[in-house]
Amino acid sequence: MKPRWWLTALMAAGSLTVLVPLYFTAVTALKTPAELAGAGFDLPDSPAWGNFAQAWELTNYPKAALNSALITVGAVALTLLTNSMVAYAIARNFRRRLFKGLYYYFVSALFVPFPIIMLPVIKQTSLLGMDNQAGLILLYVVYGLAFNIFLYVGYIRSIPVSLEEAARVDGAGTWTVFWRVIFPLLAPMNATVGILTFLWAWNDFLLPLVVLSSPDAQTLPLVQYVFQAQFNTDHTLAFASYLMALAPVLLVYLFAQRWVISGVLRGSVKG
Repeated sequence: MKPRWWLTALMAAGSLTVLVPLYFTAVTALKTPAELAGAGFDLPDSPAWGNFAQAWELTNYPKAALNSALITVGAVALTLLTNSMVAYAIARNFRRRLFKGLYYYFVSALFVPFPIIMLPVIKQTSLLGMDNQAGLILLYVVYGLAFNIFLYVGYIRSIPVSLEEAARVDGAGTWTVFWRVIFPLLAPMNATVGILTFLWAWNDFLLPLVVLSSPDAQTLPLVQYVFQAQFNTDHTLAFASYLMALAPVLLVYLFAQRWVISGVLRGSVKG
């Protein structure tokens, strides 16, 4: 088989779009403001490790990271439990007009930009007393439903119905069939949905900004806004903070990437 040099070159160019910004971020985080005024890609003369300590203190990193972790873990857990059950009901009744209509209704939400519904969301969360971490978790679950249903339904429809029929012959009900047969088989897709929800909830800035009313509940993206002044930005401390916020996400993705890729490929088998 002849090597496809054009494909290799394309992948190399694509990797540069990730590696170059990451290199620039790391170099900037280790520079002083004076060094930053020079060439942006030059290595620092002496790494300013103190930038990380200052960013840690200015953002109160442990508290903000704990807030982000609580919201993210809650959103991921509740998303996996609820979205998978809804998708299972739709996938196994897809030939019925009602369930097929529900599927297209959920998927159509993908084409509704969040800014259009942002103002009603702010008003409703405030009136219902949901302008807190619990309300934010619920919003992540609801707003992720459209894309997750699209992934889950395609994946579940690729699972043979004969596995469920065998369990029903043994006396298992619908609830038992789902938890004992279907849910374990959803591990690759659960990893896909989980990591996508994790990345969204951990890195999101807009939704926590408009929903959370208490300063004590601020997440990492919100507290990092402290580096943005009216007329200038402290890029060295900001980029150090960005790297600290990136570390947990990178570890989670490295651990779950093989399940993510597997889930996406298998979920595209049937639509």
